Amino acid sequence: MNQKNHQAEEFQFQAEMSQLLHLITHSLYSHREIFLRELISNSSDALSKLHFNSLTDPNILGDDGELKIKIDLDEENKTLSISDNGVGMSKEELMANLGTIAKSGTAGFVSQLTGDAKKDVELIGRFGVGFYAVFMVADEVSVESRSYADPQGHRWVSEGTGTYSVEAVDDLPRGTKISFTLKEDAAEFGSKYRVESIIKKYSDFVSFPIELNGEAANQSKALWARPKSEVSDEEYTEFFNYLSHGTGEPLAHLHLDAEAPVQFKALLYLPQESAPHLFNPEERDSKINLYVKRVFIQSDCKELLPAWMRFVVGVVDSEDLTLNVSREVTQHSPVMAKINQYLTKKVMGLLADWAKKDEEKYLSFWKSFGNYVKEGIHTDYGNRDKLLELYRCQSSAHPDRLTSLAGYVERMKPEQEEIYYVFGKNRQAIENSPNIEYFKKNEIEVLYLIEEIDEFVLSGVGQYKEKSLVTIDKADLKLEDNQPEEEKESLQDSAKEQILERFKTTLGERVGEVIPSQRLVDSAATLVAPKDSMGANMERMMKMMDQNFQGSKRVMEINLSHRLIQNLAQILEKDAADSLIDDVIVQLYEGAALLEGNLENPTEMVPRANRLMAMAAELHLKSLA
Repeated sequence: MNQKNHQAEEFQFQAEMSQLLHLITHSLYSHREIFLRELISNSSDALSKLHFNSLTDPNILGDDGELKIKIDLDEENKTLSISDNGVGMSKEELMANLGTIAKSGTAGFVSQLTGDAKKDVELIGRFGVGFYAVFMVADEVSVESRSYADPQGHRWVSEGTGTYSVEAVDDLPRGTKISFTLKEDAAEFGSKYRVESIIKKYSDFVSFPIELNGEAANQSKALWARPKSEVSDEEYTEFFNYLSHGTGEPLAHLHLDAEAPVQFKALLYLPQESAPHLFNPEERDSKINLYVKRVFIQSDCKELLPAWMRFVVGVVDSEDLTLNVSREVTQHSPVMAKINQYLTKKVMGLLADWAKKDEEKYLSFWKSFGNYVKEGIHTDYGNRDKLLELYRCQSSAHPDRLTSLAGYVERMKPEQEEIYYVFGKNRQAIENSPNIEYFKKNEIEVLYLIEEIDEFVLSGVGQYKEKSLVTIDKADLKLEDNQPEEEKESLQDSAKEQILERFKTTLGERVGEVIPSQRLVDSAATLVAPKDSMGANMERMMKMMDQNFQGSKRVMEINLSHRLIQNLAQILEKDAADSLIDDVIVQLYEGAALLEGNLENPTEMVPRANRLMAMAAELHLKSLA
């Protein structure tokens, strides 16, 4: 066939792409070996896509039906090429996949960089930017590719700086070939032994044969299909790293072989740590790959586990699904529903076993993935009761360890009917809150919720083992009056009414109600939520999401036994026009609002506090004279 002369076109990388290339080639320098892992992974994906398409159209394969990855290494000249006979790419796909942010995931990758090179390198594969790792070891890279659906091939060339070129190339075979010469300081990767070791470490379980200079270089046997007794711990770890694009060990794995109610095999991993982006509400990707009879069908298969389990990494291989299964079919498949039910039960069983028998391991899991369990409590109603047994939080009873709801119930006082909880920014802030005083004095345990999601979750649960879950910052708490008679307020009924009415008049629309308090011991006043309303923190979150949200007016509780309140009542009785009364009332209100994090305008608080302190100092000075 006569060769045609084709003119190369030059294009600019997007600005974000240049930033990405700079980060990869400079920040991750000590982890350069992963370039080969990523190139092999991309080739495997291309082969999987072609294999899947060939299930409905066998003619796609033509006379090139042996799908494999070929690596050609010239040790003397330090050149490498990785080629596959997969789906290949058209000119448009080359430009979209290798030149723009749309396909590369650059924005997500850059936003999640931690500064820790080991953790950052694990983000490369997750964000689909792995191809660019090749520029850590090469100054110039050539990508020749022809799509199975297009007779015309193209060559993409770049030095990984600001530009790349694309030109048409005739007579290319189907698939993609990536070629480059190694940099001088990357010469180690020009050794056959070094390349073999990288393949063994990262890519031994790729589902297609890998040939290195014509020799087999990987097992290409489905690990999950082998008997558990034949798989070593090292192989389990290697496969986990292959799936997760990581380099660490998993917290645990489940190797499952189910015969009924459906036939399938699965290998699931619980990682040690959560990826920083995974709990983002917009990031809902599953980490489970679906195979049918050892044929790759779909990554990110959300139907195999509930959404809150998206931290689980693994493979599921079904014998009861047809090979031409599609995403639309999986969403409504009774087989998938049964697999989901089985896998969910197994994962939750493992967690429940840790929670009962290995507290240290469970708390290690909880530290990384507790928020996912909390999400499950809110969203997975069918498993809510079991998930509540896995819930852990801080408690007033145990300053140095977490507690379970079951542990709280076991410690409840005989007459106690409610499980009490409170939200705060941290443990110290909670223990300094006026609302906790009654519970401290009467040795009633309170659950301390430090993360905002906790209050949201528990407020939606309502009950645990027939015990109501109640936040202590509500106005309608059923509290026993255990205060000794000699410590109770000595105000006359008329004085009580007058001081309460003065609080209401002075504060006006700022509060919904002013009432005597049973919860306060040492403090003069506090703000609480009215009955059937959101707590202060929930309202604060709603205001952040909706500027037009109008929360309920707070209820102000007054400690009529407090010396300050009694002194105010006496001043009120002697001189109702004394401005000191109103200054103190507003200061008490703003102080309470500040403690719960809802003081909107603090500009008048400090001058008023200075004025009150000046008066107190003047009186004290007179008493010393």
